[in-house]
Amino acid sequence: MSQAAMLSKNDVTQALDSPRSTSPATTYSAVMAPPSERRPQASRHRGVFYWITALAIILLGQVAAERVSWVAKYPSDWMLPLKDWIDAFFEWVVYGARFFEGTAFEFTARNVTRGFSSWLSYPLSFSESLFFNGFAGSVPALPWITVTGLATILGHWLGGWRTALLAAVAFTYLALFGVWQPSMQTFALVVITVPMVFLIGLVLGIFMSKGPRFKSVVTPLFDVLQSMPPFAYLVPIVVLYGVGNVSAMIATALFAVPPVARCVALGLETVSSGVLEAGRMMGCTRWQLLWRVQIPAARSLLLTGLNQGVMQTLAMIVLAALIGASGLGSELLTSLQSLRLGQALEQGLAIVVIAVVLDRLSRAYALKAPVYVDPDLSWRQRHPHLVMGLVFLAASVLLARVVPGLAQLSGEHTITSAAFWNAGIDWINLNLYDSVQAFRNFMLLEVLIPIRTFFQAIPWVTFVALVALVGYRFGGWSVALVAGLLIWFPAGTGLWTEAMTTLYMIGTAAVVCIIVGFVLGLLASRTANWSRFAAGVCDFFQTFPSFIYLIPVVMLFKVSDLSAIIAVLLFAVVPMVRYTILGLRSVPASIMEAATQQGTTPLQRFTKVELPIALPEIMLGVNQVIFMALFMVAITALIGTQDLGAQINAARSGNEIGKALVAGLCIAFMGIAADRLIGAWVKRKKVELGLVVA
Repeated sequence: MSQAAMLSKNDVTQALDSPRSTSPATTYSAVMAPPSERRPQASRHRGVFYWITALAIILLGQVAAERVSWVAKYPSDWMLPLKDWIDAFFEWVVYGARFFEGTAFEFTARNVTRGFSSWLSYPLSFSESLFFNGFAGSVPALPWITVTGLATILGHWLGGWRTALLAAVAFTYLALFGVWQPSMQTFALVVITVPMVFLIGLVLGIFMSKGPRFKSVVTPLFDVLQSMPPFAYLVPIVVLYGVGNVSAMIATALFAVPPVARCVALGLETVSSGVLEAGRMMGCTRWQLLWRVQIPAARSLLLTGLNQGVMQTLAMIVLAALIGASGLGSELLTSLQSLRLGQALEQGLAIVVIAVVLDRLSRAYALKAPVYVDPDLSWRQRHPHLVMGLVFLAASVLLARVVPGLAQLSGEHTITSAAFWNAGIDWINLNLYDSVQAFRNFMLLEVLIPIRTFFQAIPWVTFVALVALVGYRFGGWSVALVAGLLIWFPAGTGLWTEAMTTLYMIGTAAVVCIIVGFVLGLLASRTANWSRFAAGVCDFFQTFPSFIYLIPVVMLFKVSDLSAIIAVLLFAVVPMVRYTILGLRSVPASIMEAATQQGTTPLQRFTKVELPIALPEIMLGVNQVIFMALFMVAITALIGTQDLGAQINAARSGNEIGKALVAGLCIAFMGIAADRLIGAWVKRKKVELGLVVA
């Protein structure tokens, strides 16, 4: 995923007060210039040439597919046996790899992986004992009132009374709705995994900022890890590390480290040269320059990386329930499989509550300004929140021994809304079943199945050639070659039909996401208050675990491609709304005033000024829609699709590492190809608008 596409959640709010630093005269003239000036005759001729070339590729491909067998279907003799190579490699690693053979130090690769797993289990075991298991049966876990109070005090220290109130209400909700035990299992996993993820991301980010060669090697690996569905690498993790919470930690690290490392690298690289030069003039060594100058100067982006790590960790821990991770993810998966949708919704909301609290706390820490403390004050006066926390810890633990309800609420003291949600589901099935099924059948028979048939009928040669042509149009030969090879990969590994089925589902969902998200973002961008409100709603829905979106679609539309597409739509529409607001709110006011003075109508200002300038950011939203839709592919396979996600799901059930990784790479390469094409187009558009220098 390109770095340009990785903006923090605060960007929309910042855009309200920080207009783009672009020369108004230059940008306005570039956008409002007559068509004859903006698009010379040669450029128009090139556009016509590309359209004619694309039409020729389609016609020739269709004719050739009827006469040449290898054009219509990729020959099996040409396929790469990548799946077999991967299976053979992992079989050697698990059963055949031996080091220092014949000596007293002989060990196998599996000894290393299981030893590493055992080492990680120690801090995790302590965290689990602290929050829900207790220590050695004699010392109980922290009572719910203690955790709630400490979270409230921490929230007040970081962000004031509003953050404190949010933490208090959130943790009280977990106790009151009877999900405290699984919530603390998830929380125990998060508080160990997040520091590990941030530490690894910090180290990798430092190396990326200091070593261009290291960055050039790591960046493609990060692209693959961020665009590959996590299900794909759950299989090798199970083979190497077994099942359980430790395996979940490792899977989460693979998923969450890349965005953290990218934020760290970006933060260190953007520290001004003047700050660095001042540090050198003060006599700082390279180590001191890094830890005492660069890292403090890049604090905001580093803590944004921490925030991203928290959110990615929570998203992945739910999916890791499929490899034995305990907690809310496991409870949610069980409820979904048994169609207890009311309980599933409650458990999903508990995950959202934890995500919102951790998001707000980490963001408050990122925005917290350094506070000067008089060193002459006593230790107690210098650390009032710490003293308050220690006092509350001791008092609440002792009080919970006397009043058991303060340690854990019993069943009669908890409430549930599951009956309400189940009644609502029953009412919908009773009163809306015929209408919903009629809509479902119409969409499947008249819209989706014809689209799927069309995509599956496209010859692989035609599609690869068209992608390469688009790449050449936007970015030259390098982009054309990379995009063409990435799209060829599914054909070369024997998964072309599944890839086209995936493309049909993702493409259909993405088109609807882009239209709906653009309209909502456009409406919200008209005023600052609506923009902030929409940004807050986007933040809320972005914390929902991906499994949650399966609940309403399965409830209404049963198991079908339509259900999968609607689930993708609900999950992936958020970034389109966010980036549309960001782009439109970032248009400088001076340019809008210049357009008004020229006598333009509101519609002309929007189409001729706002939209062209905002289009690069809006296209980044399209980029994010595609990546989030691809992320959902393997999850929607749980409700019966027949695409690449189904291949991964089948491989997970049979521990077929090669099959899972090849299907995952197909999905990843499709996403990376889209990223490269959109990135090249955005760069070219910015040059045309005068926003950047070519």
